[in-house]
This record gives sequence, structure tokens and C-alpha cells, in this order.
Amino acid sequence: MRALAYLDAALTSVAARLRGEDPERGDVPGWVMVTVMTAALVLGILTVFQEAVVTAVQNALNSVTGAG
Repeated sequence: MRALAYLDAALTSVAARLRGEDPERGDVPGWVMVTVMTAALVLGILTVFQEAVVTAVQNALNSVTGAG
């Protein structure tokens, strides 16, 4: 009997999600906002510190590959 209760709860949850009645669903999903904010931070940092970032990456690659 307990298995039927779990199955009923699972099916009810899936049906609610398919109908779009999920109470945890927001206007804009959180991952979209995090992605946009991360992209904005990266662009902001690169515009100010582009030369330093390029130099640091080149130095790191050179130290790993033994080219420098």
C-alpha cells in the first residue's frame, strides 16, 4: 500500500510539472540570471584588465608547456 502512495505522489508531481503548475518555478529561472551576471562580470573584468589577463594566461601556458 505504501508503494502505491509513493507512485501516486510521483505521478501527481510529474503531471503538475507538465501542466506548468510547479510552485517553485519563477518568472526567470535562477540559472539564466547567474549566467547573464557571470558573462557581465567577465566582460567587465576583461575590458579593464585585458592586457594583464592575456599576459597571465600566456605565462601560465608557457610554464606548463616549457616554452619559456
